Amino acid sequence: MTLTGKVAFVTGAASGLGKEIAMEYVRAGARVAIADINQAAADATAAEIVKSGGKAIGVAADVTDEAQVEDAVAKTIKAFGNIDILVSNAGIQIVHPVQEFTFADWKKMLAIHLDGAFLTTRACMRQMIASGKGGSIIYMGSVHSKLASVLKAPYVTAKHGLLGLCKTVAKEGAAHNIRANVICPGFVRTPLVDKQIPEQAKTLGITEAEVVKNVMLKDTVDGEFTTTADVAQVALMFAAFPTNALTGQSLVVSHGWFME
Repeated sequence: MTLTGKVAFVTGAASGLGKEIAMEYVRAGARVAIADINQAAADATAAEIVKSGGKAIGVAADVTDEAQVEDAVAKTIKAFGNIDILVSNAGIQIVHPVQEFTFADWKKMLAIHLDGAFLTTRACMRQMIASGKGGSIIYMGSVHSKLASVLKAPYVTAKHGLLGLCKTVAKEGAAHNIRANVICPGFVRTPLVDKQIPEQAKTLGITEAEVVKNVMLKDTVDGEFTTTADVAQVALMFAAFPTNALTGQSLVVSHGWFME
């Protein structure tokens, strides 16, 4: 699977899943825009890629801010000439029972996951259509795009919503050779997940070890976390797939936690 000559715009790419995907794309021959709310972190990741012989730039983007998204996409096009791949990966997690969620936190979660996906999709689709080359749009869903867990009402809602957005983009984008798909990982040991462990332990009144074993990994086939490398391989496959035969789909990468 090669991405030689392709340009990827990856959000939340200064760390975690986004960074691993960006690195995998560079290894496959792509040039990558490291889009992150933290400009310094984005620049540091881009510099790391350039030092290793790849091509990357860092761009600042709060994905909930329309002007920032448009500016980051414009900078990418100016630097690399096009955008062939969007990975809408930026996300956060806040956990509370429904009755304890503030409206502000609810709106924040939906804005980052759904508004961010919409704004980056719109900006990148416009370029993909204008270029006449089409492209691949990849959303970072979750096993929670398929099922629910306690304490995660807005997260589950947003991740379900990405499936609907993906299917619509797949239908509308087909005429322009634009594919859209969703990756649905299980628990990946990133800073986002590490932060949840003590929070859930406190809320549920159990130990952190019990959160890992009996909550996060309870339904996997082998008690193992999904890795960033696992997810990056799927992201590469979606990005490199050559035709509209693979579009409007969601692929669960979860050690069997959820099976369709």
